[in-house]
Amino acid sequence: MIKKALLSTLLCGLFTIALQAQQPWSLEKCIRHAQQNSLTMKQAQVGVENTKLNEQLSKAERLPSLSATVSGGYSFGRTIDPITNTFENQARGSNSLSLGASYTLYNGGRISNSIQQSRVDVAAQKAETEDIANNIALSVAAAYINILFAEELLANTQKTLELSQDQLAQTDRLIQAGSLPENERLQILAQIATNEQQVIAQENTVTLSYLDLRNLLLLDDNEDFQIVNPGDLPVPENANPELYDFQSIFNQALQAQPIIRAGELRRQSAELGIDIAKSGMLPSLSLFGNIRTDYATGVPDFMNIIGDPVETLGDPTILNVNGTDVEVRQYVTSGLEFADRKYFDQFNDNFGQSVGLSLNIPIYSQDRNKVNIERARLNIISTEVANEQNKQTLKANVQRAIAEAKAAKKQLEASQRSVDALQAAYENTGKRFELGAANTFEYTSAKNQLDQAKVNLTIAKYDYLYKLKIVDFYKGEEISIN
Repeated sequence: MIKKALLSTLLCGLFTIALQAQQPWSLEKCIRHAQQNSLTMKQAQVGVENTKLNEQLSKAERLPSLSATVSGGYSFGRTIDPITNTFENQARGSNSLSLGASYTLYNGGRISNSIQQSRVDVAAQKAETEDIANNIALSVAAAYINILFAEELLANTQKTLELSQDQLAQTDRLIQAGSLPENERLQILAQIATNEQQVIAQENTVTLSYLDLRNLLLLDDNEDFQIVNPGDLPVPENANPELYDFQSIFNQALQAQPIIRAGELRRQSAELGIDIAKSGMLPSLSLFGNIRTDYATGVPDFMNIIGDPVETLGDPTILNVNGTDVEVRQYVTSGLEFADRKYFDQFNDNFGQSVGLSLNIPIYSQDRNKVNIERARLNIISTEVANEQNKQTLKANVQRAIAEAKAAKKQLEASQRSVDALQAAYENTGKRFELGAANTFEYTSAKNQLDQAKVNLTIAKYDYLYKLKIVDFYKGEEISIN
């Protein structure tokens, strides 16, 4: 029973996964997937994390520094006696421990400005990453719309093929009725063959269009992928490029496009760079402290006598005291030995501390500070030039987008008028063909002209829709198919 339940659960899970894999992708899902998996986006996100680390380091400079030093060595030959501080010829081992701390009290505002600059750099990097995401969205939208365009053209060519086949059936009826000669059938067969080639060519175009979008999404070739086709996309009735105001859209683009915001942030960062460079010409004040201790071998412990010392009376010495010679004798101790002072006892004996202030006044630094200030100023100029270039590029892009939207609308209207006229001509030729007043060549020519006009209308419609999306993009609106 348990096995059956597990098997049913597994089958349901596999069926759910299969259904999810077969669900078509919306434009929003394609854009989201492309932004999440784009190598360019991943590289940009690494840049954001790197700037965050720089911000973390800048903030950490407010904290005191702490370091420990442990050293050990062995000296021989003529060295300094650590007890008497005199030269001696004795081999000794030594060990030293120290712990030092330092805290910057003032350094010309460099730390504060560095923290503020790093925060601005993080915001600028995020804005540049957002700009990359927008460009990816625009590329995905173009590929997505191109698929819709290719699929609609495929549907049109398939309908054209069906109409040609219907025309062949009608021609056969007219031939049987004696209204048309037998050879009229050949012209229709040639037209059907041409239509079949067009269907195959358009199917290949759809496949290639899907391949382009797959590459943008970094999908495997064996992964099931289909986009949502909303059907015949209507042309927005309220859209009128002739009413577009360039200055209004350009102002919206200046506010909406992240590359402009990133440029302004880069300029703020460059201005802070001057303050940071100037701090190198100001004094800096630091508080420091240190504790240390030492150990050496062969240091006697005068409180720890080893062995059995013996006192003996030494040889007499004659001293003159107030004009009288006096014989003086001293006791001499022999066999007196001391144990070596223990390791941790020496650490306690030699433990010392120090604390103080350090003032560093820059006087001459081989013109480093002056050069750094000049570089910071040049960086501001470079940033301003780059920002102006971005604005000019954006201005040209907005102008082009508006002009292309206006031209696309006119092209769509002209294509629609062409289709209407050729549709009427085709219907008229069809009536004449049924009455025997027009031959197959005339009827086929009228049909081919109408088919080509419909293709041109489809091209004009999707071109117009995409041009409208470009304008919406610069206005800061989300890219979507509705």
